[in-house]
Amino acid sequence: MSSIYRQLPLNKLKVVVLGSRGFPKIQGGVEKHCEHLYTHIAKKGCQVIVLARKPYVGENIIDYKGVSVIPLTCPKRRSLEAFMHTLYGVYVAKKIGCHILHIHAVGPSLLVPLARLLGLKVVMTNHGPDYERKKWGRFAKFMLKLGENLGSKRANAIICISKTIADNIERKYNKIATVIPNGVIMPEIMQSVNIINRYGIDKSKYILSVGRFVPEKGFHDLIEAFNQFPIANYKLVIVGRADHPDRYSLNLEKKASKNNNIILTGFLTGKSLQELYSHAGLFVLPSYYEGLPIVLLEAMSYGLSCIASDIPANRNVELPKDRFFNAGNVRELSEKIKEFVDKPLADEEKRNQLNLIEERYNWKSIAARTLMVYQSVAQG
Repeated sequence: MSSIYRQLPLNKLKVVVLGSRGFPKIQGGVEKHCEHLYTHIAKKGCQVIVLARKPYVGENIIDYKGVSVIPLTCPKRRSLEAFMHTLYGVYVAKKIGCHILHIHAVGPSLLVPLARLLGLKVVMTNHGPDYERKKWGRFAKFMLKLGENLGSKRANAIICISKTIADNIERKYNKIATVIPNGVIMPEIMQSVNIINRYGIDKSKYILSVGRFVPEKGFHDLIEAFNQFPIANYKLVIVGRADHPDRYSLNLEKKASKNNNIILTGFLTGKSLQELYSHAGLFVLPSYYEGLPIVLLEAMSYGLSCIASDIPANRNVELPKDRFFNAGNVRELSEKIKEFVDKPLADEEKRNQLNLIEERYNWKSIAARTLMVYQSVAQG
């Protein structure tokens, strides 16, 4: 890498971003990642332009904490949305000019070769093998794998959010990726009880889970586990919704409606979500697939007792071994809930957990490492 003293001045570095629906307050791990990453990068003096999707952010260009969020037209259809938005976005990036085009996720990375053909320097962030998600059909899985392939081979630089993903890219494509994880902002523990009063739940007497209503999040297992082994005086609270309502999400809502102790709040952000994290008794992540789970990092940053499925992405977070369960095993999930639901972290456990999160997953460090990749590519 070039000496830092010879690098392009940060106040002259222009970055255009694709692959996110946009922000703020848009559901999704990539969206949350981009919201925090680029507001930190903008503080360094960079010009950051996020090309968002109009159906999610509206029609107006906004300045969010120094980041320009520009909505682009695209269909709100799961099969076409990402591709059409990225295709249009690549041409917009070329027209407005930039030092770096940063494309997030393997689906949008299908257009990396086009961006390179147009003379753009491209950084790709691989948030995980999206083709493993259960919601995709055979053709969609093929296109996502192709996006991973083309992006990995043609991007000027690759960032992966975990070592597991980076090792996979090196093995498959003989490409070295920089590992830069997701991050969290260490929160203020909320004392207010407005949201829990609204839903009729008590402090520390509810199990919390957060995520999009898609099969790979495993909420159907969590509901079944809770129904099979109800825990006295406890409720199950699931925060989230489906971006594209389908048979799965509708069936999930139907199952939840049959038990008065299961609460689906819909998508929440800001103080409402902070309050639910602050007062939960146990956090559960039953996923079949993750890149690097921001919601688990967030729960840990609140000092919560957490359990999670034993998929590689969750194990990267380094919870104690006894806090993992086999993904899809409802009985084992139920037993883990019963084991930990009335067992808050001891003071030393909580201190160690908070230190781990603050040291390894802070956005200031993540932004600085991302800027180093940008500088290397811009001058390469």
